[in-house]
Amino acid sequence: MKNIIEIEKLHFSYPAEEGKEAAEVLKGISLSIREGEFVAVLGHNGSGKSTLAKHINAILLPTEGRVTVDGIDTADEDRLFDLRQRAGMVFQNPDNQIVSSVVEEDVAFALENLGVPYEEMRRRVDDALKAVGMYEYRLHSPSQLSGGQKQRIAIAGIIAMQPKCIILDEPTAMLDPQGRREVLATVQRMNREQGITVVLITHYMDEAAQCDRVVVIDKGSVLMDGTPREVFSQVERIKAIGLDVPQATELAHELRKAGIELPEDILTAEECADAIEALFTKKGSN
Repeated sequence: MKNIIEIEKLHFSYPAEEGKEAAEVLKGISLSIREGEFVAVLGHNGSGKSTLAKHINAILLPTEGRVTVDGIDTADEDRLFDLRQRAGMVFQNPDNQIVSSVVEEDVAFALENLGVPYEEMRRRVDDALKAVGMYEYRLHSPSQLSGGQKQRIAIAGIIAMQPKCIILDEPTAMLDPQGRREVLATVQRMNREQGITVVLITHYMDEAAQCDRVVVIDKGSVLMDGTPREVFSQVERIKAIGLDVPQATELAHELRKAGIELPEDILTAEECADAIEALFTKKGSN
């Protein structure tokens, strides 16, 4: 399977404030993401993870290095339109992305700007709303919706453009637990059923644990890159940079420190419960 995103020796500095030197936010990041992959990017505030996300959609351009999406160089201004059709971005606050007073009109907004014919646009809008489970709300006002529902509408607007890749910059940060579950389930389904590549910037470890791959950014560099089990099993290393691990992983780690022999790669509450049960069953049979 080919790489859809190629990030090569990416450096980025925001413009210097008066009297100060420019601070380098990204420090030579190299990263490849395969077509159809679901990747979580983790890092504490100020680590550079959101800055990295904005390079994939050409909201920001490298100070040095190169970023390509589906073979398009993000620095090529003549291909910006093509690039953003291939890589859609969903931001933290859904209210900042909703532009219309009717749900289906909001989802159709970008398609109208692209000049998509009406029949095709109608089909895409309906399909996108069905994909995020919001078709029955198509004639509602977005102001009547919950935060999770608004974010699903924002995602539908991106899906309607039929991108190959979606970048989500902390899309559940402003949502309640139910909204978080709704949005993550929507994104997982798109990835699984439509093969859309997903790059999820998040600070929720339980969300990252459900992805194919976890990339940890620290001080503008890639610190760790692997499967959720590979990354989260390194509890002390993750805690050393101010991040947490999934709750079940944390519990298993503390129990191991107390002398209870549990696997190091536990991710979920079910796995933790099963491992503890297996341990007591083993002891009971001895």
